[in-house]
Formats: sequence, structure tokens, C-alpha cells
Amino acid sequence: MSVLANRIRKVVPSATTAVTKRAAELTAEGRSIIRLSEGEPDFDTPEHIKSAAKSAIDAGLTKYTATDGTLALKKAIVEKFKREDGLSYSLDNIIVSTGAKQVIFNAFLATVDSGDEVIIPAPYWVSFPEMVRLAGGKPVIVECGEDVEFKLTVEKLRGALTSRTKWVIINNPNNPSGSCYSAEELHLLSEELLAWPDVFILSDDIYQHILFDGRTHETIVALEPALRQRTLLCNGVSKAYAMTGWRIGYGAGPKDLVAAMTTVQSHSTSNPNSIAQEAARVALSSPMEFLESQLSAYDERRTKCRDRLNAIDGLSCLNPGGAFYLFPSCRGLIGRRTPKGVEIDSDVSLATYFLEEAGVAVVPGSAFGLSPYFRISIGEPLERLEEACEAIAAACARLTPTQRIR
Repeated sequence: MSVLANRIRKVVPSATTAVTKRAAELTAEGRSIIRLSEGEPDFDTPEHIKSAAKSAIDAGLTKYTATDGTLALKKAIVEKFKREDGLSYSLDNIIVSTGAKQVIFNAFLATVDSGDEVIIPAPYWVSFPEMVRLAGGKPVIVECGEDVEFKLTVEKLRGALTSRTKWVIINNPNNPSGSCYSAEELHLLSEELLAWPDVFILSDDIYQHILFDGRTHETIVALEPALRQRTLLCNGVSKAYAMTGWRIGYGAGPKDLVAAMTTVQSHSTSNPNSIAQEAARVALSSPMEFLESQLSAYDERRTKCRDRLNAIDGLSCLNPGGAFYLFPSCRGLIGRRTPKGVEIDSDVSLATYFLEEAGVAVVPGSAFGLSPYFRISIGEPLERLEEACEAIAAACARLTPTQRIR
């Protein structure tokens, strides 16, 4: 007799966490592993933000706060949306959580019933479908390949919408592909969604500030205000502010939805860390001059790594417009064999080969719902990335075509 709930049987552990764990094990064994599997910047949290946290401790800001966040931080979030996105929200439209992941999890737990469907464009962030399953819903995976630059099109959306659809997820820029939606693309999606008044939209904008080639960030609710009352904007300080470990995310949405999400949170974690909230307030309220040098570094890494990967026989990589990932196709390597005679039959076996033989940790595309690809994080110094690309190139060169018997 099993003691586990049925819901947990439907969920698989995070593939990014699994790769990170295996890389740590190999490192503990004395192997030199270049970890390109983790979705976090290598930059340190800016000094003025760290100083704010220290001051918060000295000021005694160490007690419980309101479940949905401090008044000061929520005001800073309201100002952020007004200043950066041209959107006006009131305080009861805002929730602060322990990371952006909890914002999304709260929303699904508050709204998704058994049989409800959530449309998830693939490639997707690994936790989206698992959170839907934990909430009792059904992930509806819509494959969005290279032919559409890994983005949901109105035709694909139209083909996935049903009377059971509860949510549609738009991740912009996208993790893992780095693809960005244009205003025109979002406008076309919004026109279709206007015809489905009972469908919520989740706009995951966590990589909003990490954009290249002069791009600007677009949100569907700013382009189509009529969708405002059923759109949840999800964001946080983890990526742009290099604050992954601080665990502060926030959401903006309809008052009733936010109130329900706050109820869920009140019975799980309660309020986010009080000290981290004060640091996030200062982060959101201060100039972002530090970001320019970070974006310049990301851009150089993106360009050099993409060019190096595209020079490897069997790999090809589109140019990401945002975030800090590359998502190369490894279709040309499927069917080849390792020096030990093992056939590379999937992106999973290729990622295993890279880790075990080349000492480079990447995440297979199947973890993101699209094969055969793999994700590389460029949140590492350029020297390490170049070393990793050379190791990958050497490992690929050692692969040989499968011999077929006639």
C-alpha cells in the first residue's frame, strides 16, 4: 500500500535540478565540471541592494509582514508597472511571494479544478506542466518549433483552445529558447483570446530586462487593455537584479484572483522573507545602471557561443532575442555513436554524454517539451563558456555515424 498521493505520481522532478545534482556529484568525485544547466546569473547582487538588506536587519525589519507583502514593496511594484510598462495598478492588484514560481503556483491552486486545461507552448519552463498537474489540471502542450521561432502563433492557439481551457501561458522572453514576442504577435494572440472570455492569461515576464539587439519588452495586457481583468503578470527580482537566492517574486492581476492567491499563500509559506522584501523594494526603486554592463557581457557571450556552436557539425542554433540561454538543435547528432559504442538516440543521451565525457552540464530539450535540443545557460564568464564550447566540439568530433547493415 502506497502512502503517496495520486497527484505526486503524476509529477516528475525538475530536470534542471537533476542535472545540477549529478554535476555536483561528479565535482565531489574530483571531476572538473562546467555547469551550464542552472538558470541564474553569475553576477553578484548590486551593492546598494545588499546594503539595503543589512540596513533592514539593523532597523529590526525581521518580523512577520502582511501575507501578500509589505506596503512599501507593493507601492514600489505599483510604481514599477507604471514607470516601465505604462500600467496602472492598485495595491490590492499586487501579491508578493517567495519567488515568481510561488506566484504561478498560487494562481493555479486558486483557479484550476480537475479537468481544467492549461495551454503551455513548448519549449516551456520545466515547472509549468508539473504545477498544473499538482493543481489537478491537464497541461495541453502546444509544440512551437524553429519554424515559428519557438513562439505560440494564433493558429496554434486557436487549435488548442477548448471549453475546458482555464489558462494560456505566454513566457516572454522565453526560457529556454530566448525567443521574444513582438507587439504584432501579441496583438494577434489577444484578438483570438478576446473571443474566449473565461480564459485567464499568464504573462511570465521574469526576463523582461534581458533583451538584445535593441528590442523592447511587450506585454499583452498593455497592448489589449480588455484582457486586463483576466491577465496575471508574473515577475520578480531574480534575473535582472541577480537576486536568485533572495526569493522574491511578484504578480499583478485582477483583485479577486490576487485575493484568492493570497489565501493560498496564507496557508503555505505566509509572507515572503521580510529582509529580502526590503532589498527588493530598493532594487525596484533605484536606477538600473548596473544592467548595461551585464547586458553587454550577455550579448558577447551569446554571440560568441552561438557562432561556435553553429560551427560544430550536427548542431545548429537560432539567435535568441532575450534571456540568457542558447537552445541549439542536436538533430544532426542523433544516431551517431560514442567512442564506447553507445548510440546517441535522444537529446537526453547526448546531454549525458556531454556531462560524463566532456565535463559540461547542459539540460536536454525534452525537459522543456521539445526534442532534440539542449539548453545552455550563458550565466557564466566568457572564458568558461568558451572552454565549454571547445569541450562540446571535441566531444561531438569523437562521435561516429551508426554503421548500418545492408
